[in-house]
Amino acid sequence: MAIEIKQLSKVYHQNTEFPVHAVKALDLIIEPGEFVAVMGPSGSGKTTLLNLLSGLDQPTSGQVSIDGCCLNELSEKQRSAFRRDHIGFIFQDYSLLPVLTALENVEFVMQLQGKSEAECRQRATELLAQVGLETQQHKRPAKLSGGQQQRVAVARALASRPQFVMADEPTANLDAQSTAGLLDIMQQLNEKEGITFIFSTHDPRVIQRARRVIVFEDGQLKADQRHVR
Repeated sequence: MAIEIKQLSKVYHQNTEFPVHAVKALDLIIEPGEFVAVMGPSGSGKTTLLNLLSGLDQPTSGQVSIDGCCLNELSEKQRSAFRRDHIGFIFQDYSLLPVLTALENVEFVMQLQGKSEAECRQRATELLAQVGLETQQHKRPAKLSGGQQQRVAVARALASRPQFVMADEPTANLDAQSTAGLLDIMQQLNEKEGITFIFSTHDPRVIQRARRVIVFEDGQLKADQRHVR
């Protein structure tokens, strides 16, 4: 499943005299199985772009198509279902449900898909083991370190077996060791399972691992470089 972006624009009309053009007439194609870093300074439009690609936000003009399906032509309910089944999202602040354990946080997406209790439990247990948290699965987020919470967020993003994972500054709050471990996991998933990863980041540790680096500035594409790893 490829992502095709045509003349994509997003304008925010805030409480100021001038509108904010977060994304400006962007054309871009992201092929299946890519490991992409979208880099740029704060306010460059990176997070807005990820929100548009995942259907969390609607463009002012232009379109985002995934495997020929135009997201902005879907109803809100249809976009939500498409995102649930095809796209995993990793947030900078983790966004785990505080009243649920690590295991329950990972199970939650699959419950929304209507999976059986046994299937949810088995896959959630396997995913937490895959990210090195098999002994922490019954702890709530407040009892986990930042690195552990982000690993739970990765496991949750993978629970629905998505084709794409959007990661918004996933290493911003992590130390070097946690970052390296997290990137190892995501790189392995990309290489072994063909999951497409798209990062918004200004972290050189992420950029170094990426096979494609897209430079974003003032809502515009400034550079698009591919690297052989």
